[in-house]
Amino acid sequence: MNVATCAILLSGALAGGFVSGLTGFGTALMALGIWLYVVPASAAVPLVLICSVGAQLWTLPAMWKLLDFRLAWPFVAGGLLGMPVGALLVARADPQIFKLSVGVMLLVFPAALYFIRSNLKLSFGGRAADGAVGFAGGILGGLAGLSGPLPILWASVRGWSKDQRRGVFQIFNGIVLGAALCLQIASGFVAGEVFWLALLALPGTFLGAWLGARTYRALSDRNFYDLVLGLLFISGIGMVWSSIAPS
Repeated sequence: MNVATCAILLSGALAGGFVSGLTGFGTALMALGIWLYVVPASAAVPLVLICSVGAQLWTLPAMWKLLDFRLAWPFVAGGLLGMPVGALLVARADPQIFKLSVGVMLLVFPAALYFIRSNLKLSFGGRAADGAVGFAGGILGGLAGLSGPLPILWASVRGWSKDQRRGVFQIFNGIVLGAALCLQIASGFVAGEVFWLALLALPGTFLGAWLGARTYRALSDRNFYDLVLGLLFISGIGMVWSSIAPS
């Protein structure tokens, strides 16, 4: 592996770790758009899972007081049911279509959130709806480590505060992505090279997660909201470009 590839790997890990430490999700959202330039999708997805779980564990002590198991359990239950479905789709994912689909989602998702400016507090569907959103997030988590986007959009509709969202997603993403990683290892989808890539990427992930957790404390609800949307939108642009640009 040359110096340029290592630099790209570490920059993706740093960006992904930062957003994960800041929001409780987002390693895949930031890192995939960078890593897919130098790492095939078959290796990038399990690498995202390893770094996502690493970031969750690294920030757990700092966020422990925010954890809300009462709000999180329907998402976790749905996510654990959906995660195996996503894991089974990994081997069937076309790399270019995969990057384009994820990139478009990253453009649409933050744009939709940005325009939800009012203080929505809908209780529609109750915990059953929370579980359904968790199920969809679990499918994306098993497929690409992208368990966070749909639940956080739903949390905005629910009108939860910054701390409520952060506590729920720390639990949801940590459990669902940890289960997805175990399933992929048990299914033989994780090649030996992925663990070597993880050894290079995890220091950047830990540093980014530490910086993100510190930044989280300094942000207001509005600043937290807008910063995350901007980061996700930029990631979406990069991933769409990488899928359509000539090689």
